Amino acid sequence: MLVGGCFDVIHYGHIHFLKQAKSLGNHLIVALESDKNIKRLKGAARPIHSQNQRREMLESLSFVDEVIILSDSMTDSDYLKLVLDVKPHIIAVTEKDPVLKKKKSHAARVGAKVIEIPKIKVSSTTQIAKLLGIE
Repeated sequence: MLVGGCFDVIHYGHIHFLKQAKSLGNHLIVALESDKNIKRLKGAARPIHSQNQRREMLESLSFVDEVIILSDSMTDSDYLKLVLDVKPHIIAVTEKDPVLKKKKSHAARVGAKVIEIPKIKVSSTTQIAKLLGIE
């Protein structure tokens, strides 16, 4: 089982997603975006927690088995290489994942299924950061 994301300020939506993903298999690997990539994706004020802090928080969750910190300049071919190396049976994504088509293509290369996990109504990391005056 493979999932990916930033997981900057871990909130209930993250916990729900990760638990749902783990329920689909017996070994959950989290591909964690690097600090530099989060800054590029989310802006100069992010990440709030360093990649090592985020890794440690994720590893402390009983349903997360392994965390892989991704390189700073991940390309589509790098993600494909990760999938080829890990060979997951399932790649779990949140519904309406913006790169779903690419993830399905990567999954097909190793015979994996892509399963969309419905989002639940909770505040996002960005909403929480704004509420706390961090962003």
